[in-house]
Amino acid sequence: MVEPFFPEFFKAYFIALGVLLGGSLLGGFASFFMGQPPLTEMYRLSNILRIWAIIAAIGGTFDTVYSFERGFLDGETKVLFKQFLLILSALGGANTGAMIINWLTQEHVSS
Repeated sequence: MVEPFFPEFFKAYFIALGVLLGGSLLGGFASFFMGQPPLTEMYRLSNILRIWAIIAAIGGTFDTVYSFERGFLDGETKVLFKQFLLILSALGGANTGAMIINWLTQEHVSS
């Protein structure tokens, strides 16, 4: 069943946001239990998990590549534009999550 575009658009944003925040926070808890600095680990994980959050939000890479192929070769520009917006939404969610982690940890501030 094909889902309407706008719910899929918002889900891509919040899935990327949730993957990044959840992975970073849980990784920070794990590093605390292991005796390592949790805020530094959360910051490091937020940088590492960004691409994985985007991939998880768009539902894997093969569907997106197939949609781009169909858009270019079959002339379906509407499908191509929708996929571009979904990727942009996932990028926005991952970037929002990374900004929240940066704000929370203050690792980017040097004294």
